[in-house]
Amino acid sequence: MSQQKAKIAVIGGGVAGSSVALYLSQLGLDITLFEKESSLVSGPPMCHLHAGGNLYREIDDTQCIQLLKESIELLRFYPYSIDFRPTLIATPLEDPQEPTDILPRLELLKSEYEKLIQKDQKNKVLGEPQNYYRLYSKEDLQKAKKISIPQEIHSLDDWLIPVAKELDEKKIKFPLILVQEYGLNVFRIAASAWLLLQKSSQVKLKMGYEVKKIEKRANGFIIDNQEFDYLINAAGFKSGTIDDMLGIYRERLVEFKAAYIAKWEKEQRLWPEVVFFGQRGTPQGMAQFTPYPDGYFQLHGMTKDITLFEDGLVKNSPLSAQPKLDKKFLNKIDNGWSFSVVEDRTKRAIDHVARFFPSFRDAQVTPKPLYGAQQIPGDDANLRASEVSFEKERYARCEIVKASSILSMADAITKELISLQLLSSASYGKREFNASKLLTPQEVTKEAKRLCKERDYPESLAKINIPKS
Repeated sequence: MSQQKAKIAVIGGGVAGSSVALYLSQLGLDITLFEKESSLVSGPPMCHLHAGGNLYREIDDTQCIQLLKESIELLRFYPYSIDFRPTLIATPLEDPQEPTDILPRLELLKSEYEKLIQKDQKNKVLGEPQNYYRLYSKEDLQKAKKISIPQEIHSLDDWLIPVAKELDEKKIKFPLILVQEYGLNVFRIAASAWLLLQKSSQVKLKMGYEVKKIEKRANGFIIDNQEFDYLINAAGFKSGTIDDMLGIYRERLVEFKAAYIAKWEKEQRLWPEVVFFGQRGTPQGMAQFTPYPDGYFQLHGMTKDITLFEDGLVKNSPLSAQPKLDKKFLNKIDNGWSFSVVEDRTKRAIDHVARFFPSFRDAQVTPKPLYGAQQIPGDDANLRASEVSFEKERYARCEIVKASSILSMADAITKELISLQLLSSASYGKREFNASKLLTPQEVTKEAKRLCKERDYPESLAKINIPKS
């Protein structure tokens, strides 16, 4: 391998592109990151790690185990972007499955978590393995209802108290299940990525630059009159446009989604995330209730009237690698929404949650949802664990569906670069979990608040609750 550093172009500064640029820069490569927006990580909404994939009953155990491992890696890579609160899973009475149906999976994941800790003690980031999940009976709920709201969290049981005081228990099957599935804050990930990349002497950030032409050469590519040894397509839902520029075909789906922000004025309690199971795409689709400080909540309702959209999932044609979203969705992404549509869908989301928390009907609509489109490689809309694909020499596509897959993706690209002799074999597996050394939580909060203001969201969404114990 030449002594000259290999030059890598990364197209797209979402969570995949920003993270792989950061990862490879730590291996000494010369990285140029092209991003058409003015800031990084501004794509579809995130709210949780997916530490085991427990929110998706339709995926298989293999994907769940992969998501558990990858979530732990993501937490270590972006430690100041995690809201350390668990998720409470509830099964509505009308749901055809029983709460206990997922217990074999939870036991499997607990065992896998123990193995990961045995491999590396630093992987113990989801609490003690024996506390990976906990069951609560109807009697436990009734006892919790009588306990005063604590100002601080001293045990896992304390997370049940606000839920007990608001939940309509007549609409829920028991037991409830508390899982160590933590929150993932998109504004803090964006802030962390931006701050870390700015500190790197190995990365050139080309912000506000949309790549419209790529010239393929025998040993690389030319973009913006610069030669590169390797190209990484991290263009998110527009990845197909890069494939089309290079004359490469790839089957993929693109899905437009949204989450909504509501303000519950009376709420200053420390809440877990609460997930009410339901069949995707039906009026009883899964409801997610994600807490932020100062009484703000992010809401998902997996129905076509809330988070999902009629015609919002599209497949590419045989003539192009890029699925074509309807113009109404592209207009939302590029120009925002009318308030009447936001108000209507947010009220639907509030009502969807208020089926189980009746007093939540008092929550107020905020003017702007979190939204965007994501690619899903292949033709399986239920796919959740996916990483990267390689088509031609010196070209990789980042194809993550969930943010937790970014390090597995970067590992695979590293292996490919080694095979091309653009990196030494000693580079493989040299992950640098150094964000906690280079950043402070205060820096991340300040930058995340700036991003919220720039993107017209409440500053509260930049903050995370830090329960004391």
